[in-house]
Amino acid sequence: MSLLPFQALACPLDRQALQRAGASLRCPSGHSFDIAREGHTYLLPVQNKRSRDPGDSKEMVAARRRFLNAGYYQPIAAAVCAALLRDVDDAPANAEPLSCLDAGCGEGYYLRALAAATGHPLALLGLDISKWAILAAARQERLGTWVVGSNANLPVLSHSLDQILCMFGFPVYPEFARVLKPGGILLQVDSGPEHLRELREIIYPTVKPERDKSPQVPEGFVLQQESALRFGLSLSTPEAIADLLLMTPHLFRASAEGKAHAAALERLELTVDVRLQTLERLALE
Repeated sequence: MSLLPFQALACPLDRQALQRAGASLRCPSGHSFDIAREGHTYLLPVQNKRSRDPGDSKEMVAARRRFLNAGYYQPIAAAVCAALLRDVDDAPANAEPLSCLDAGCGEGYYLRALAAATGHPLALLGLDISKWAILAAARQERLGTWVVGSNANLPVLSHSLDQILCMFGFPVYPEFARVLKPGGILLQVDSGPEHLRELREIIYPTVKPERDKSPQVPEGFVLQQESALRFGLSLSTPEAIADLLLMTPHLFRASAEGKAHAAALERLELTVDVRLQTLERLALE
């Protein structure tokens, strides 16, 4: 692991470069943002918040941390690392650090996996709109750069990133295109039609068949590669089942009866089905 400070942060108010000044980050216009004791920074202006406490709650973040740290989604992490590091082994020893943003990083599981998977120098930025997620990420990995922010207004300098990772998130393609270098990579990971189907059959009265369709290639990008990953998952404790439900959007969509059925389970066999799409940023015109 060779982590370097992320040097391409931008002021969320005027997009000028942020520089560290003591215990804060400042731009040339004088906007200042405190660096918290845990090492993260709040770069989400109040006018860009749609609620008082946006994003995942403290309880959801804790459930996701327990579930992911138990290794249940390790095959997904391995596939993500393989996709993002595909060309790194061929890079010269004196190559520039690889800069990567996890746009919707949660508590940082996938960036930590990326850092552990290579000795190539990395400059990693984890961004999430949930302050609880970023706090959890910063407490687990102090060497990364963690910020509370929004994909709709990335606090990143234009054309500065080599890669963006978007895991089950909310992609904002114009912003992704703005911050990526020409030839930069966007790795988007979404659920497939069979993802967690067994859980959905328990918590919903009916499960509508989902069409197996690939996302459209957004403007400014070209499709480089698509792949699918499917594997079985066995949850053998009520606690693991509860954590999975709590960390997914299904918790808010399920009926009270469906939640009660899930809470009564002692064991659950699941299908994990995800789709990985690698997109390359086209050259600037």
